[in-house]
Amino acid sequence: MASVTFDNATRLYPGGTRPAVDKLNLEIGDGEFLVLVGPSGCGKSTSLRMLAGLEEVNDGRILIGDRDVTDVPPKDRDIAMVFQNYALYPHMTVAENMGFALKIAGVGKEERAKRVLEAAKLLDLEPFLARKPKALSGGQRQRVAMGRAIVREPQVFLMDEPLSNLDAKLRVQTRTQIASLQRRLGVTTVYVTHDQTEALTMGDRIAVLKDGLLQQVGTPRELYEKPNNVFVAGFIGSPAMNLFPADLVEGGVKFGSKVVRVEAGALSRAHGSEVTVGVRPEDITVAPSDGEGLQVTVDLVEELGADGYLYGHSEIDGKRTDIVARVDGRVHPSAGETVTLAPAPDHVHVFDIETGERLTPAVATV
Repeated sequence: MASVTFDNATRLYPGGTRPAVDKLNLEIGDGEFLVLVGPSGCGKSTSLRMLAGLEEVNDGRILIGDRDVTDVPPKDRDIAMVFQNYALYPHMTVAENMGFALKIAGVGKEERAKRVLEAAKLLDLEPFLARKPKALSGGQRQRVAMGRAIVREPQVFLMDEPLSNLDAKLRVQTRTQIASLQRRLGVTTVYVTHDQTEALTMGDRIAVLKDGLLQQVGTPRELYEKPNNVFVAGFIGSPAMNLFPADLVEGGVKFGSKVVRVEAGALSRAHGSEVTVGVRPEDITVAPSDGEGLQVTVDLVEELGADGYLYGHSEIDGKRTDIVARVDGRVHPSAGETVTLAPAPDHVHVFDIETGERLTPAVATV
């Protein structure tokens, strides 16, 4: 096993004016499961392909353990990659697909069979070893692709959106299997996804990228409770954090008719008389009709059993602003009503309206 280091790693495509990945500095610990997440075009797959040796590194370097692999061919990097399209050979059986890389590497027939069988047991693929890919479901094909990576016993697993071709239910089931399997094997893993729910549920740490720049890296809880900036705040969490402008007043910020107390030191760093306030849906409650807060017109309540989500809108700075709040799934306002919403005071995030950077310290945790 080995650690992975991106040291100012940069990739500029020919003819491009700005790097696809710009001075990426990232340390991935030995045996760690790190998830690279961000919107399409943010540079996450390019970063993975740079580590794999499939993309040139124009500046900086990449290390696996203490070894500089920046200019090392992909086959000599001791990595195994799992792609979103499985990339299985249709004319080969499951066992042949899983053992093919070992065969090319000159591993003996008995050793190949032993390693394939061990991986098949780990992945519940034993009954399918004699089948060909066309006779398997999408989830089974993805497990074969995983098995092909496992038998190689690499120093690093690279996974590029491996679940994107699966349906929602199978995706949930398979991501649990991948995360538990990685913990059992203890292999350093770099996993790329655009799905922030996948990132939150699978990774030991998450690295968020935007426009080729690393925005923040931390545990799922750190990113959820203390996003560095407005982008991370809006990207991590489902439904997304509510973000809108608010006036600075003495001692805090305005949330409708309510003043939310904010540390004076944080507010002194703000540019101008406005900030961006962020509140997660679960940290907003419906206040009594005579209470203080933000007046919101209810557009829809999405019932999800015990819980529900209220989708509404309010007028802030002369613009319509959409608001989401978690409510009781059994007793809640109805569409068309006007309600007052109030935030949990210890769970309000404040960001600079110009830079988007965080001003407040970490929110309270239960």
